[in-house]
Amino acid sequence: MRTVKPLTTALLGFALFLSAPDGATAQSRPVEGAQQIAALGGLQLRSGEQISDFRIGYRTIGRLDSAKSNAILWCTPLGGRSEDLLQYMGPHNVVDTSRYFVVMVDAIGNGISSSPSNSQTQPLTRFPQFAIRDMVEAEHRLLTEVLHIPHLHAVAGVSMGGMQAFEWAVSYPDFVDLAIPMMGSPQSTAADKLLWTAAIGAIQLDPAWHNGHPSGTFGPGLELAGEIETMNMTSPAYRVAHVDPATFSTYLEGIHKRQKGDAGAACDHIRQRQAILGFDIPGEYGVTLEQAAKRAHVKMLIVVSPQDHTVSPQPAIQFAAAMGAPVITLDSPCGHVSLACISAGPIVAQFLADPDSILSQTLHDPAAVH
Repeated sequence: MRTVKPLTTALLGFALFLSAPDGATAQSRPVEGAQQIAALGGLQLRSGEQISDFRIGYRTIGRLDSAKSNAILWCTPLGGRSEDLLQYMGPHNVVDTSRYFVVMVDAIGNGISSSPSNSQTQPLTRFPQFAIRDMVEAEHRLLTEVLHIPHLHAVAGVSMGGMQAFEWAVSYPDFVDLAIPMMGSPQSTAADKLLWTAAIGAIQLDPAWHNGHPSGTFGPGLELAGEIETMNMTSPAYRVAHVDPATFSTYLEGIHKRQKGDAGAACDHIRQRQAILGFDIPGEYGVTLEQAAKRAHVKMLIVVSPQDHTVSPQPAIQFAAAMGAPVITLDSPCGHVSLACISAGPIVAQFLADPDSILSQTLHDPAAVH
């Protein structure tokens, strides 16, 4: 029986988000890129506020060619860290680092880049709310000011990383050749907003929240948020098939055990979820979704699951139709974590090498009953 970890480990770390292409094994993983931190000074946010002493975490693997034309940016998912992505980088892997120079970036609020949990000048709730667009602006500054990369061959990411990929395609279409958003969206739907509103509200119900002055260890609020998010991570059919009612208490205990955290972790949770809650590329530009798609004159590969209950797939499908981009549909009850159940790595690798060779197609979960 396959197991998919609760959202706060599977989605936040996305430890299994892509199966490696045929022939790749655990032994083919590259030497891990070292964690690096770049200081960018103040980061001006779209809200008008500023993150002071802004620092952004990143890792690099591979070698930038003389023309600086082979760089790929890989964005982290909700709560994920760049170290989680290392296992998918290397020769004959999802991203062939003998061919590409890969920058894996830590999103704002993940506890590595500037976050409520690590800010010295704006700790906890004093840390300003930020947007997905602010994540992209920080990444653009990292690439241009620190790494001196003038252009990207591709930008990719899963879940919140996919949202960043959509934002890159619309906001910096001349900077990027290819964009690969997976299980992401260009716009949070009402269903998405309900999920994240409930999760944030649950965290703020914790006694340690102290009416917006958090301190101490968070337990019940984070546990409830974990239950809410795990419930949406896969389809109900998957949950029924993979969790025995007789062992449900043990299953629930496992979810709760992963949710413990201090005030900093709770505030990191909230700020990144608020970024997703407010995510709306069409609204950002005052256009329709179709008009926003027309701004993205890049080649895109969009990966969705019809049974995704965490990030609604409809806006991504609509975006793809408007720009004529191929859609890879993952037919799996695994829902938002379908990339852990269906191997999409070979298609991603092929798209990076030859984007025109990929057509829309449906991949079926080999373990599911059809």
